[in-house]
Amino acid sequence: VTLTMLGMWPLLLFWALATPCQGLLETVGTLARIDKDELGKAIQNSLVGGPIVQNVLGTVTSVNQGLLGSGGLLGGGGLLSYGGVFGVVEELSGLKIEELTLPKVSLKLLPGFGVQLNLHTKVGLHGSGPLGDLLQLAAEVNVSSRVALGVSARGTPILILKRCSTLLGHISLTSGLLPPSLFGVVEQTLFKVLPELLCPVVDSVLHVLNEFLGAVLCLVPLGALGSVEFTLATLPLISNQYIELDINPIVKSVAGDIIDFPKPPKPIRVPPKEDHTSQVTVPLYLFNTVFGLLQTNGALDLDITPELVPSKVPLTTTDLAALVPEALRKLPPGQQLLLSLRVKEAPTVTLQKKKATVSIPADIHVLFYPPKGTPEALLELNGVMTLNAQLAPSATKLHLSLSLERLSVTLASSFAHAFDVSRLEDWLSDVVRVAYVPKLNVNLDVGIPLPKVLNVNFANAALEIIENAVVLTVAS
Repeated sequence: VTLTMLGMWPLLLFWALATPCQGLLETVGTLARIDKDELGKAIQNSLVGGPIVQNVLGTVTSVNQGLLGSGGLLGGGGLLSYGGVFGVVEELSGLKIEELTLPKVSLKLLPGFGVQLNLHTKVGLHGSGPLGDLLQLAAEVNVSSRVALGVSARGTPILILKRCSTLLGHISLTSGLLPPSLFGVVEQTLFKVLPELLCPVVDSVLHVLNEFLGAVLCLVPLGALGSVEFTLATLPLISNQYIELDINPIVKSVAGDIIDFPKPPKPIRVPPKEDHTSQVTVPLYLFNTVFGLLQTNGALDLDITPELVPSKVPLTTTDLAALVPEALRKLPPGQQLLLSLRVKEAPTVTLQKKKATVSIPADIHVLFYPPKGTPEALLELNGVMTLNAQLAPSATKLHLSLSLERLSVTLASSFAHAFDVSRLEDWLSDVVRVAYVPKLNVNLDVGIPLPKVLNVNFANAALEIIENAVVLTVAS
């Protein structure tokens, strides 16, 4: 892994003095807590299916690839091959590593520093013995390393290998004959060369993990609305059980302008994380910003015509006059209505314990179509729609689905004298439910983006709505 260490040391020194978050999120960022089990799983998965197996460890069935290949470090002319370290022992020829058991991973988080990472593996060596017979040896090896957590020049969390050593365990001769004197040479040589051969495995594991951690810095599109860019707001913190990242969401319009909406007046009190779980806290700010973008893009405006509502929902002047006959009896009967909803202010999202609501202020203009001519204004109403939000996580987003709880209106102007406009609220609510809310939910398909945190999948996460935030928790 290529590192710029001169620029890294001040960050590491400052970060090492820090302590984990005590439950208050002072910024409007997205707080991610990665459990140590999740880190261990990522390391193990990188060994199983990643490029490490192909490019560093090699495979028994494909000996022409990676370090174990005939042209690689351990192949012909390599450290352990004929002509290499063992070339001085004429009685041995071609002894090289042919097998490397998939390492078992164990790790321990080191508060204020990083990670103690151990890989336990078995090495199989094949060659020719003194009598020309097949020689096979097996050795147990424990690779021990200390890894620091810091911030890269790009601003991403990064794991840095600080120290690596190997402890050679039991060596056994599984095939062939080897005199004790030569066995001692083999043992001494393995002590010398194994650190150089196996510590690159750790370095390659960290390279894969740093790619995952680097994905935190990502640009997530919000459809036609804009995008969200995630960056680190503060230096990473580490405790005995988890790594904590305070991730700052930067929301941009389609034109690339940074969108800045009001932030919560007080810090978010984040609930404690249980062991063996990872956690992401999504702030109210992101919800308000997405709805603010919808409003500024005109995506919350709608003209409702009879074609948008089912026949069971009346939308004619006759139906309207029947609701308030004393005020609207002069309306020409049987004419189709047009409801024009315009949202001129950003909606307000409220996140409280176990409930999420959205309040959308709207100017509602009621017009009718005369037999010939353009629509004529009847009423202008100031309305406030209060909608309940159902939240559901996926791997990359937090999805919202809205349903109308209530609609309240006041009369702004009318062709007739003032009247009790609350008598129109039930009718207007029916129209909004069947015509406006479905369109709103389609626009909300953009969702609330989640940062990519070590490939943790939050699709099946437990969801908790707290004051000014939503917490997603997934078992490691």
